[in-house]
Amino acid sequence: MAPPRPARLVPALRALLYWSLVYGYCGLCASVHLLKLLWSIGKAPAQTFRRAARAHPPACLSDPSLGTHCYVRIKDSGLRFHYVAAGERGRPLMLLLHGFPEFWYSWRHQLREFKSEYRVVALDLRGYGESDAPTHQESYKLDCLIADIKDILDSLDYILRHPAQLLRSSFYYFFQIPWFPEFMFSINDFKALKHLFTSRSTGIGRRGRRLTADDLEAYIYVFSQPGALSGPINHYRNIFNCLPLKHHMVTTPTLLLWGEEDAFMEAEMAEVTKVYVKNYFRLTVLSEGSHWLQQDQPDIVNRLIWAFLREDRRRE
Repeated sequence: MAPPRPARLVPALRALLYWSLVYGYCGLCASVHLLKLLWSIGKAPAQTFRRAARAHPPACLSDPSLGTHCYVRIKDSGLRFHYVAAGERGRPLMLLLHGFPEFWYSWRHQLREFKSEYRVVALDLRGYGESDAPTHQESYKLDCLIADIKDILDSLDYILRHPAQLLRSSFYYFFQIPWFPEFMFSINDFKALKHLFTSRSTGIGRRGRRLTADDLEAYIYVFSQPGALSGPINHYRNIFNCLPLKHHMVTTPTLLLWGEEDAFMEAEMAEVTKVYVKNYFRLTVLSEGSHWLQQDQPDIVNRLIWAFLREDRRRE
């Protein structure tokens, strides 16, 4: 027996409301960025469309102290992934996964620090850096990312409920628009990318370790390559199709480090996270830490990770 018509209409109306809110906010974000573009063109048109030539990578990307550049091809997907590995083979694996807009180099301080006791692997995720970047947007769903990590671990022989967060995550909505986000990141010789890492509002903390000129150039070099922004942004273009997310529980001991001055993540989200951890959980909020914790306060981050790892060994 078919359900009454009103009962069948409820899911459809919810879906309509959901996507109306998503694309309504998306349109608002796009309008803001379009105004920024028009302002930039009116103020300095030549500067807006200037883009420096970058034929060769900066020397810091081939620094031997960071480790060895390696590649692994996943059998099921056929994709090739790039990673940098430090430390002897056979030691416990420490797999480092970056966010946006980053790549393996964001873990440079940890590659040097933990290679004495671990096989440290900093990966370029699907679509980033030298890893393969599928052309289809569907290839960047969250399930694909999870499958990549599982397959890579096997290959290496190891087995929006808060309104304030909505405002901090406005880039999620802006990234739903085709090609325009990539264009906005590239104008003014990647000024927006530089702003993320260096501005007072979103950049590395005032007491943190600043990016050197070579560090910043490494990011710009990687993301200035043809098509290098589309893969990373495509990860976000699939987010709303994945909601609601399944609530998988974390069953391993977990250390969560959080920057007090994180411009993109609401502080309340840190406390909410522990609900999904069914094991030992430690949250440490770093005073004046930014979103880029492992880069702006590497000494403190490394010390906290060492302490956590040693405590975990004692618990075992």
